[in-house]
Amino acid sequence: MWDGEKMAAAMVQMSCLYRGMLAVRTTGIRPLIPGLVPSQFRAFSVKKEPELEENPYYSKYEEKIRKLRSSKPQEYKTRLEKRSEVKTQPLGQSRQAEFVKYMDKELDKRGKEGSTGYTKDKTLGSILNLDMVKDKSGSEIGELWKQYFANKDTISAIIPGPTFDIIFGRAKSCPTFLYALPQQEGYEFFIGQWSGQELHFTSLINVQTMGDNAPSQVILYHYSDLQKDKGIVLMTAEMDTKFLTVQQAQCLANQVQLFYGSQRYETFRLVETFNHKPADFKHMSVIAELEQSGIGLGVTTK
Repeated sequence: MWDGEKMAAAMVQMSCLYRGMLAVRTTGIRPLIPGLVPSQFRAFSVKKEPELEENPYYSKYEEKIRKLRSSKPQEYKTRLEKRSEVKTQPLGQSRQAEFVKYMDKELDKRGKEGSTGYTKDKTLGSILNLDMVKDKSGSEIGELWKQYFANKDTISAIIPGPTFDIIFGRAKSCPTFLYALPQQEGYEFFIGQWSGQELHFTSLINVQTMGDNAPSQVILYHYSDLQKDKGIVLMTAEMDTKFLTVQQAQCLANQVQLFYGSQRYETFRLVETFNHKPADFKHMSVIAELEQSGIGLGVTTK
């Protein structure tokens, strides 16, 4: 998915600090508690990698890790070594766009649908009959959009044109960011990378273990086709429901507006720092903004 060396820089520094998870859900900040992974998930490993296995979300991706380790042991070893090689590189320089190119090639081989179920070249016209709505107002189209996705296992949104201009304008200069997803025992961290008007998310531990082959777990599609005439941008998503609930995907989407669309410059400055001054980036600031906003309250976990 991601360029091996530059991508790994986006997670190595963080893995050294908190290994993809931070237990901060109580009033006081608790340190990372090692050994949370059940012993049965350690048994398959002949040679253990404690830095990965101590990650509380290791069990969630254990099957993928096991397959990579057993089928391509040399590649697995190389990925672990690569993580050590880039520890001195700056944080926030990952390029998930490389993954998008990779998936395009794979989808060309398999047709329009890949094994992940994600759709190549997903257009607004493939979802909405544009001729049928050309005489409707933006609010009417928005209602149709909400009704269409109301009972589907995904998320959607109607974004005001000016708000999207702010978000997308900022995404061009700051295409990557670290997001925190509330879990029962803390926060699982995700990397989000813009590629055009698509925003791809994958978990930090996924990047740590899968490297270039780490799949997107959520893709947000933004359609600006109607922005000029109707003043709205339509959004929907494709997601891997084996690992994320609809509420969790919605939480990630809400954070995009929080961090990229905020009128409060101090909030967006976290995104700028992550991309342009990684040495000054403080992951606890992401947690603080998220908890202050209340976005993560009541999120249903897997």
